[in-house]
Amino acid sequence: MTEDAVEVVDAELVNDDHLPAIVTPAPNARPTVDRHTILYPGQNLPAEADQPTYTKRDLYVSERTKERLESQSAPKNTSANYRSQHNQFAAWCTEQGRVARPCTTATYVEYVAHLIDAGRSPNAINAAMSAIRTWMPEDKKPGTKQAQGMLNEYKKTWAKRTAIRKAPPVTDDLLRAMVATCDLRTNGGRRDRCMLLLGRGARNRRIELGDLSVADVAVDDDFVTLHIRSSKTDQEAKGEHTDIPADLDPLLDPVAAVRDWLTALHHLGVREGAFLRALTSRGTLQSRAVARERGDYVTGDAVNDWVRGRAPQGRGEELAADHGAWAAPRRRAGHCGCGRRPDQAGPVEGGLGGAWTPWRGRPCPNPWGPS
Repeated sequence: MTEDAVEVVDAELVNDDHLPAIVTPAPNARPTVDRHTILYPGQNLPAEADQPTYTKRDLYVSERTKERLESQSAPKNTSANYRSQHNQFAAWCTEQGRVARPCTTATYVEYVAHLIDAGRSPNAINAAMSAIRTWMPEDKKPGTKQAQGMLNEYKKTWAKRTAIRKAPPVTDDLLRAMVATCDLRTNGGRRDRCMLLLGRGARNRRIELGDLSVADVAVDDDFVTLHIRSSKTDQEAKGEHTDIPADLDPLLDPVAAVRDWLTALHHLGVREGAFLRALTSRGTLQSRAVARERGDYVTGDAVNDWVRGRAPQGRGEELAADHGAWAAPRRRAGHCGCGRRPDQAGPVEGGLGGAWTPWRGRPCPNPWGPS
């Protein structure tokens, strides 16, 4: 370059108050660790810069998944109960000037104490505790040690002053009296007789009877087989088969009762779907147009009403327990409910005793089956 050469530089003229801003160097990235972090020798502390950047795509679910979460992730009764518990807890927190979600452990413990002071049952308090913790964000759930300790002590005093009401067992004499009220000339009588004998023979919960489909009931000369698709003790819906033997007493024979009811369904034009049907007073199928949730399948309350309706005068209220007419004493392992040990075969008076130990998959001798 010669002395006369001029160097040309591109530049921009600006006012003094518009000078370029000074870039502040970025602070050192903060480490992202907590009490659960585990590092191997030689590893660096993880920093915020090492974390992935999430977009809306990572946070939203599809409409189909939304419907599944809202309607299928939990039973409707459970979801409704949880919503009620959430609302009650939120209202109490508002009255007390506390934050409901996420709540502190102190708030959680204080609410449990409030429920105890109000005289709520231990089961109701336990349900409320579970609902509240489920409602909290996964990493901000309150501690349970103190609240559970209070509840355990409360259970001791509750048990002393509260008698638990249990439905009476249905003896053979009582069952015979209930079945005798079923007019087998009518569809309602055939249905109720079938319902009573299946429920007593298999020790079903009332909703399990309401959930039965025609395809779930198989009839042989010697026994009836029920396929229970899901139950309170089978939340994964693996299914259970229960065999109910025939009975020497024609009035109490479940095989004859099921065949009579299946014949009635055939005449009503029913070949599939719900096994137990709601009927009109004339014995025709009741319209189920407004039964959006269960359709043709009756509710457990309907089954309970049928049981109570067949009870002798003055016994209806006694049989209004969760298991309806099937509230027999809890069976001990190896006991078939017929007054005999499993190794003692032979006909049993009353018949219904020796079919199956429900939910244990442990068959007892069927005195009418093949040897």
